[in-house]
Amino acid sequence: MLGWELPPHNSGGLGIACYQMCKALSKKDIDIEFVLPYQADHGIDFMKVTAAQPQGVATVLRSGIAYDSYKYIKDDGTVEWLDIFGQQELYEHAVAKLIHETEFDIVHAHDWLTFKAALRAKEAKGVPIVLHVHSVESDRAGSRHGNPLVHEIEEMSFLAADRIIAVSQHTKNTIIRDYGIPADKIEVVHNSIDITGFDPIDPDNSYKYLEAMKAQGYRVVVNIGRLTIQKGLPNLLRAAKEVIAHAPKTLFLIVGSGEQYYELIDLAADLGIGENVFFVDFQRGKRWRDAYAIGDLFVMPSLSEPFGLTPLEAIGYGTPALVSKTSGIAEVINNCLKVDYWDIDEIANKIAAVVLNDPLRDTLHQNAYNEFARLSWDDASHKIMQVYEDHVGVAA
Repeated sequence: MLGWELPPHNSGGLGIACYQMCKALSKKDIDIEFVLPYQADHGIDFMKVTAAQPQGVATVLRSGIAYDSYKYIKDDGTVEWLDIFGQQELYEHAVAKLIHETEFDIVHAHDWLTFKAALRAKEAKGVPIVLHVHSVESDRAGSRHGNPLVHEIEEMSFLAADRIIAVSQHTKNTIIRDYGIPADKIEVVHNSIDITGFDPIDPDNSYKYLEAMKAQGYRVVVNIGRLTIQKGLPNLLRAAKEVIAHAPKTLFLIVGSGEQYYELIDLAADLGIGENVFFVDFQRGKRWRDAYAIGDLFVMPSLSEPFGLTPLEAIGYGTPALVSKTSGIAEVINNCLKVDYWDIDEIANKIAAVVLNDPLRDTLHQNAYNEFARLSWDDASHKIMQVYEDHVGVAA
């Protein structure tokens, strides 16, 4: 298994999905060696975790963003910066060395950062490769354009893959549209959630000011995620202006970091809603859980979201969700509000309907939670095993 991150050293949902997927696969009597581009203690006992970078580096510093540069502090104290392409190339060459030191039946690689390393393994060992697509370049770029080098890596890899797993029908359709890959080469395996992994909510919420305001009749709308063009946050803020005009006791909590952080702060100010919008940067642990729990509605207005774990996390922590129709999660959960990401008026209408109607909020969450409680990674892992067995010739 070739991946870019695992919790607790993850910057987003990719690491969480890989962790929970592998945990479920390990219960099916399959041995997994997960190869990462960095060294860290993950506290994992259900698979072997290997660092592909034994290159005389004492410390690797990286930002909280999934696709960004890495700062290498070497053993001799010198510092070297690598952009994401340099890091990806370094990972590819390190994996090429590792594959001669171990035996394996199949390579399962996640997203473009690991795809070239998978092709190296296929070339050197002749083993089949499965490419797991959590997003493609047009998703991340917010359009069909984006970085042409990433697009080339994805296209080359998809053509050479023995099998492709897409995290949603939406993602499968995008792969077919952007790269002309035959539909029968792509299997849809929706992400899921590990309900047993949810830590209990602390009744002593970290967001004291928001609690105090809720006690005075205010309601809180939450978004948690990377602040990038893909996530559609400018549309959320424009909708927020309309909501506040009709329901002035509405506050918006934005949790995350990314290249649009300051742009979004400026936009909130320009729209005249700065006093109703709170930016609290990237959070982990209790403050991350409390952000979900303080909300009356979670909103994910992504332009293109291959799956979207955050609405499931919101539902698990007690908050109903509004999601864009161009998301994988919209294929899985029926009891959530769904909108076109570009329809600012409708986003505003649906937010206002919930913040002005507590019974609607509570009913929406209860129905969503009933669906949520039936989800399991076991079903997804079974489908992945079928890909191994039926399409790649590896018996369980």
